[in-house]
Amino acid sequence: MIHQYKLNGYNIVLDVCSGAVHAVDDIAYDAIALYENTPKEQLCGILCDRYGIPADEAEECLSQIEELKQSGQLFTPDTYKPMASELKRRTSGVVKALCLHVSHACNLVCSYCFAGQGKYHGKSALMSFEVGKRALDFLIENSGNRKNLEVDFFGGEPLLNFDVVKRLVAYARSIEKEHDKHFRFTLTTNGVLIDDDVIDFCNKEMSNVVLSLDGRKEIHDRFRVDAKGNGSFDLIVPKFRKLAGSRKGKSYYMRGTFTHANPDFLNDIKVMLDLGFDQLSMEPVVCSPDDPSALTADDMPIVFKQYEELAALMIQRRKEGRPFTFYHYMIDLQGGPCIYKRISGCGSGTEYMAVTPQGDLYPCHQFVGEKNFKLGDIWQGVTNTAVRDSFEECNVYAREECRDCWARLYCSGGCAANAYHATGSVKGVYKYGCELFKKRMECAIMAEVDRLYGEEDDDADN
Repeated sequence: MIHQYKLNGYNIVLDVCSGAVHAVDDIAYDAIALYENTPKEQLCGILCDRYGIPADEAEECLSQIEELKQSGQLFTPDTYKPMASELKRRTSGVVKALCLHVSHACNLVCSYCFAGQGKYHGKSALMSFEVGKRALDFLIENSGNRKNLEVDFFGGEPLLNFDVVKRLVAYARSIEKEHDKHFRFTLTTNGVLIDDDVIDFCNKEMSNVVLSLDGRKEIHDRFRVDAKGNGSFDLIVPKFRKLAGSRKGKSYYMRGTFTHANPDFLNDIKVMLDLGFDQLSMEPVVCSPDDPSALTADDMPIVFKQYEELAALMIQRRKEGRPFTFYHYMIDLQGGPCIYKRISGCGSGTEYMAVTPQGDLYPCHQFVGEKNFKLGDIWQGVTNTAVRDSFEECNVYAREECRDCWARLYCSGGCAANAYHATGSVKGVYKYGCELFKKRMECAIMAEVDRLYGEEDDDADN
């Protein structure tokens, strides 16, 4: 299976099952489109007539296409389907990451919050050190031979429980050597409580820090407000700038949400760039279709255009020596995720779980509070094996709509939580999200092709 598209002056051909990406001229682009279903002599004539080229030039083009096919870089058959379920079963019972909900409380009341302003459809609560300690022990006990383990401190707002966060990190560090493990910590925060102590601690212990900022002040303050309705932009931006500026090469992400109010989200990205941030993410809101924030069909072409212009901006700034990272455009055309990851996805409910302040286990943070998805708890482990098994069966081939989709080995079937909230099934498909994902991938691949071509030009100049 191949996928072809034209963007930003490039003719791009993606061989879906090998992952090979080709930037070709117009003649090869049309030849590839017709190659599998047109007799070669007839195709040669079509190319000669269409482009006014001699037969030997057309034949040479077709010969090169055949070479790519024989080398497994074009029209590669899909051999992954039979192994999809088997690959996931091999890691069954091995947990590699936890999302620790150290706080089911928040000092902001963002209207689009999937977590019900941090309470997850329940009551406000803070995780005790004892529960968090047991969660870390649970992770080690269920991590098998994995050495590197990941823990995300999440909420609500985790800095409302910062003392417990610090104690849990200290505990984890104290037992790493004993168990031959290494913890990688992440903190996600709205920034209200950031101070010098938080910054110093994050720079010492957090491999990544995710900072919530929606871009333009008027957009941010429309949604991200405190209990009195006051916007948080002016309060948090100086704190974010100080933290980001102090990271000195360590990762952070400005994580924004775009909604029906700002489908022109590139303007928000530009604001973040002007503020000095260069590691960015803007996520489409996922909410009920009748929510005023929900993206509409009319928003989609606007969002598509934003993705295209974002890729062009990234190319421009890279050439100017002012590059920035956009989370959804991080793609490696020369390696990338292993086939297990491409088929199985994020591992929610199997390799990755969320822990509530009370110690309950859920497949991921977006399922917390959905009682039917409670897996068990950190003391007894996974007792609701039916739910775990349903997530174990989630792979790109478990979804009928995905089997013939060119992007399937990039999205791995998509987000189970988004699928569930859109269709009522973790094996469903959130169609709006699919269209946005495919557009992002086209733009990301094009931007990476441009980068690789730029490196080749630089090498040639040298």
